[in-house]
Amino acid sequence: MGIGARVEEHFQDFAQQAHAARLGMWLFLATESLLFGVLLIGYAFYRSLFPAVFALASRRLDITLGTANTFVLITSSFTVALGLHLLRAGRRALAAAALSITVALAVTFLLVKGFEWANDFREGIYPGTGSPQAPLTAPGAALFYTLYFLMGGLHGLHVMVGAGLLAWLDARTIRGSLTPEYTTPLEVVALYWHLVDIIWIFLYPLLYLVT
Repeated sequence: MGIGARVEEHFQDFAQQAHAARLGMWLFLATESLLFGVLLIGYAFYRSLFPAVFALASRRLDITLGTANTFVLITSSFTVALGLHLLRAGRRALAAAALSITVALAVTFLLVKGFEWANDFREGIYPGTGSPQAPLTAPGAALFYTLYFLMGGLHGLHVMVGAGLLAWLDARTIRGSLTPEYTTPLEVVALYWHLVDIIWIFLYPLLYLVT
């Protein structure tokens, strides 16, 4: 068992503690799903009211950057799963390398998103204001861009949290406090990271591929 593993006094043994950690993460992920679920329901409702305007507003987004970020996140889900697999197999150096790549991909996602938003601002696209260019001043455009920034910003915040946790676990892996016998912290953070990826899989078509 790793040097960072210890059984807290309120658990009978290490197996029970690991099970509790996994269960706690699943419950947390359920609450996160509810949070984004409410936003997606709101999006669906407003899109049903303004389908044509939502489609026009979506076409002003940079689909190239959105697609690139989709590829980045899908790849990062693979590398974090690979890191966990390698750690369980006792290949600590390779596991740390896979986690480092995951962190780099998370930072890449945030940089691309920041560049995209900067371009949006230069073109006059802001949350709550729609666009100054006709026909996007029609009712519904402001709602679309508000949801675009709100959901994208909330997702980006989750990416930042995940990147920080993965960087911390990468450092622990390098130090040897995570071992094949003690992978629970990486397991639960990997679950969180997969949720971040899945949420983006929903956001990408809803925001960039509206027809």
